[in-house]
Amino acid sequence: MSMALVMHNKEALNKQQMDSSKYVRYTPEQVEALERVYAECPKPSSLRRQQLIRECPILSNIEPKQIKVWFQNRRCREKQRKEASRLQTVNRKLTAMNKLLMEENDRLQKQVSHLVYENGYMQQQLHTASATTTDNSCESVVMSGQQQQNPTPRCPQKDANNPAGLLAIAEETLAEFLSKATGTAVDWVQMIGMKPGPDSMGIVAVSRNCSGVAARACGLVSLEPTKVAEILKDRPSWFRDCRCVDVLSSIPTGNGGTIELMYMQTYAPTTLAAARDFWTLRYTTSLEDGSLVICERSLTNSTGGPTGPPTSGFVRAEMLPSGYLVRPCEGGGSIIHIVDHVDLNVWSVPEVLRPLYESSKMIAQKMTMAALRHIRQIAQETSGEIQYGGGRQPAVLRTFSQRLCR
Repeated sequence: MSMALVMHNKEALNKQQMDSSKYVRYTPEQVEALERVYAECPKPSSLRRQQLIRECPILSNIEPKQIKVWFQNRRCREKQRKEASRLQTVNRKLTAMNKLLMEENDRLQKQVSHLVYENGYMQQQLHTASATTTDNSCESVVMSGQQQQNPTPRCPQKDANNPAGLLAIAEETLAEFLSKATGTAVDWVQMIGMKPGPDSMGIVAVSRNCSGVAARACGLVSLEPTKVAEILKDRPSWFRDCRCVDVLSSIPTGNGGTIELMYMQTYAPTTLAAARDFWTLRYTTSLEDGSLVICERSLTNSTGGPTGPPTSGFVRAEMLPSGYLVRPCEGGGSIIHIVDHVDLNVWSVPEVLRPLYESSKMIAQKMTMAALRHIRQIAQETSGEIQYGGGRQPAVLRTFSQRLCR
């Protein structure tokens, strides 16, 4: 009899354990109560779970062990949701970077084809020149070379009150900028060590065999194009060498764009040379594919448009067609193409300091990298990848850092 009683007690205990661990169908009110506790404490202790049962009458029919299982499952679902979201974000980044690399590969192939064509043309010219024996032929070759060196005729001066003339300059600037950003107008040399990837700074290159100094960068950010354009237009917030930027005039265009006449001053890299200033036209517009473009160039006698008055203590530098191409990505975010191309007028620098300015590719590169780095930092702060403790605001820290550097 005692043996049968023991077996009966074991069966009853096993049945009770199975009943306590079986799936419980929670009502919406019970789930809401548990979610409120989960929001405050995702992993409550045993005492906290028992207290929850006592304080919530709607949970009185649920065992503490079942509530423990509910919190375990809830944490597991939250972890899976975060991991799925992270993988989706990585997949979007990889898709966008793959598209960017394919476009860069196509551009490089076009550049190689262009260089091969130029190489063949130069070899043919050298062969023709070496085969020439008469003086008249030599004179003809010299004269043809002089004709090629003649400057192009200057554009007539445009009136500041003539929007059509300024729009023509703006459209020309847009075409030249896009040819540098995505075309083969400049032979770009990619910087060593800048490995492209979804979480890298981007693809950075410097100019080769072009007037002035130029730099180019391509990268991905998790911000919408309109937000990126807003940040890029606020140059003093991210370019530390920028002393001031004044928008002297703003003219809307018929295609929904904006033309701005701007004056910018920069700090001098040394007290032995004068600082540089720029008088430019900035054109903001959108393309048919939804991309935003902010392009800029100096207004001079050769480019046309109103020329800005000189300022004492500054040497007028020239900004060749430069700017930003911001393209939307599928699923959110943007692909940014940045081009900075400047001529700092090194002949106004003392002879001792000319090597500093002539090797000033780092100036254009610094502008390009500063813009891309600033946008990536804001994107990471917005997405929560960078967190600051103690209630410190990222914008306040950035402003303090910029003032400290200046």
